[in-house]
Amino acid sequence: MAASNRPNSKASEKFRTVLRGACRAIAGDNELEVSLGTDGPVLLQKRIILPDVPDNGTVRDVQIRRGFADSLSLKASCHNGSSHDKNKPADAEARMIYNALEEVRYEAIGARRMSGMADNLMAKEQRKIEGQFLEPITCQDDVPMHLALSLLAREALTGQRLTGKADEITTPWRGQLEEKAAPIFSKLEGELLDQTAYAERVMELLKVLNISTQKESGEEEETLQDSDAPSDEAETSNEADDDAPGQDEAEADDSDGADEPDGGEREEAEAPDSSISEGEAENQAKPAQQQAGMPNVSVLDAPEIFGYKTYTKQFDEECQASDLAQENELARLRKLLDRQLETLNRAVARLANRLQRKLLAQQNRSWEFDLEEGVLDASRLSRVVTDPMAPLSFRREADTEFRDTVVTLLIDNSGSMRGRPIMIAACSADILARTLERCGVKVEILGFTTKAWKGGDARQVWEEHGKPQLPGRLNDLRHIIYKNADTPWRRASDNLGLMMREGLLKENIDGEALTWAHKRLLARPEQRRILMVISDGAPVDDSTLSVNPGNYLEQHLCKVIDEIESRSPIELIAIGIGHDVTRYYQRAVTITDAEDLAGAMTDKLSELFDEEPRAAARPQRRRR
Repeated sequence: MAASNRPNSKASEKFRTVLRGACRAIAGDNELEVSLGTDGPVLLQKRIILPDVPDNGTVRDVQIRRGFADSLSLKASCHNGSSHDKNKPADAEARMIYNALEEVRYEAIGARRMSGMADNLMAKEQRKIEGQFLEPITCQDDVPMHLALSLLAREALTGQRLTGKADEITTPWRGQLEEKAAPIFSKLEGELLDQTAYAERVMELLKVLNISTQKESGEEEETLQDSDAPSDEAETSNEADDDAPGQDEAEADDSDGADEPDGGEREEAEAPDSSISEGEAENQAKPAQQQAGMPNVSVLDAPEIFGYKTYTKQFDEECQASDLAQENELARLRKLLDRQLETLNRAVARLANRLQRKLLAQQNRSWEFDLEEGVLDASRLSRVVTDPMAPLSFRREADTEFRDTVVTLLIDNSGSMRGRPIMIAACSADILARTLERCGVKVEILGFTTKAWKGGDARQVWEEHGKPQLPGRLNDLRHIIYKNADTPWRRASDNLGLMMREGLLKENIDGEALTWAHKRLLARPEQRRILMVISDGAPVDDSTLSVNPGNYLEQHLCKVIDEIESRSPIELIAIGIGHDVTRYYQRAVTITDAEDLAGAMTDKLSELFDEEPRAAARPQRRRR
C-alpha cells in the first residue's frame, strides 16, 4: 500500500489488519478494538477509532494515520487518566500546558524506542499544526504558548529536530521559553516512565513560567483564599509569560502595560484586611437573598443585585460579521472554509440529512381535494376528457401542526477554540443552517469574544481612576452576529468565514454572552425557541479574574443558566468540547474531540424535536 498513490481495496484491508495488530501490540491489550471511520481519532475505553485513509490517499496520508494509531496506543498503554486528573491545574492556561506535555510524555516513550514510530508521530503532529495555522506566523500572539512549549518539549525529549510549520510556530517563542524551560526539560527526560514524578516536574515548569499551579481539587475555596494572600505566587499567577523578561522594569513603572494583571493583584493584596473569601462572598450573596421573594427580579436584567457588575460598558461592541472585515477578505476566508468543508461535508451532510428527514416527517403534510380554488389537481384532469362539463378540481395543502421554530447557535470565539475546533464549529453551523432552513426552521448564528487581551480600553480607564478594588468585569466585550434569523443562508454564508480569521479569537465571558443571546431570542415571534451553546471551557478573562475572586465569572454563568433553565420559555442546550459542561447545564453533552461536534449538534437537536416543548411550570432545578 505504501508504494501506491491510490490504494486498492485489498491493500486497504491489509493495511487495516496490520494497523489493528500494531495497535494491540503497542497497547499490550489483545482485546483492544480498532476501527476506522469519520469519528476518529479518539480513544474510548477498549476502542480506538482512527480516521480512514481517503480514496486518493498518499504515502503521507498512511503515515499520518499510523501516527494517530501509535499515539492512541501509547496513551492506552502509558497514560493513567485518574492520576492525570488528580494533579490537573485549575488555571486554564496551566491546564492546557499540563495536558499538552502529558501527551508529549507518552509519545516520547514510543519515539525513543522506535525510530519509525517517531517519524509517524511527527507526521501526525505536523498534520495537526497545518490544520490549525493557515496564515503565516509573525509574532507570539499568533501562537498559543502551550503549543509552542509542547513542540519544544517534543524536540528535547525525542531528539527530533522540528522542521517546516512546527519550526515556524516555535520561532517567536524559542528564545524566551528555552531559556527558562531547558533545565526542566532535562529533568523531564529522566521521568518519562513515572507519570506522577513527571507531573511534579511540569508543575515546577509552570512556576518558572509564572503560571498558577493551583490544582482543580478545592478550586473555589483555594482561589478565594489565595486572592487575599500577598504572596509572590499570587502576584504573578496571572502575569503573561512574555512579560517576564521585563519584570524589573515593570515593577519600577506601575503604568507600564505589561504590568497590568500583576498591578491589579498588588492593589488587592495591599488592601488592609480585605477578606474576599468571606466578607465579599457574603456581600455578594446578601442582595440576592433579599430579593429572593421578588419574582420579577432576574440576574438577566439586573446582574448587580446578584453580585455581578461591570466597570464600564462604554467600549463593548455588538457588530455584524461584515463590519469586521472587507468583502474581499470575507470571500477569501469563505473559500478557506469551503476547502475545509470538502473533508467534512460527506460525514456532516449525512447527519444533517437524517435531521432533515426527521423534521420533514414531523411536519405531517396533507392535502385537501375537490376544492373550488387552490392548486390545480393534475390527477383529476382526466375528468376534462370524460366529462367536459365537469368543473376543474383544485387542492390545497392542509395546515401543519409543526411548530414555528427558531434555533440560535451561540459559538465560543475564545483563543482556545483556535484552529481545528473553530473550523469544525463554523462548518457544522454552516451545514446545519442550510439544513434547518430547508425545513422551515430559522437559524441565528452568534459568536462571543473580547476586543483585546488582558483588558483593553476598560482596563486603561480603571487604571486612570486609581484602580479601585473589585471593579467587576474589566474587559471590552465583542458580540458578533454571523447570521440573523431572518437572513437567508445564501446572503450570510461569507460571514461564517470570519471565524477563521487570525487575531479574532481572544477571551470568553460566557455569562454575558448567554444573556445577550437569550434576550435576542425572547424578542423573536416564533412559538418554539432553542438556544444551543458551543464552548470548550469555563469563562476566562485574565483582566477580570486578576482583580476579582477567582470564580467571579463562573458564578455569574451558573446564575444565568439557572435563571434560563428554571424561568425562561427558551430551551437551552450546551455542547462542551473537551470540557465538562454537564456540571453547569441540565441538558448538555461533552465530547472529547472537536471532530465529534457535528454529530453531537444534530443528535441534540434531534432529541429536542422528538420532545414536546417544556411546560410553563417546570420542576425545581436541582441544587448545586
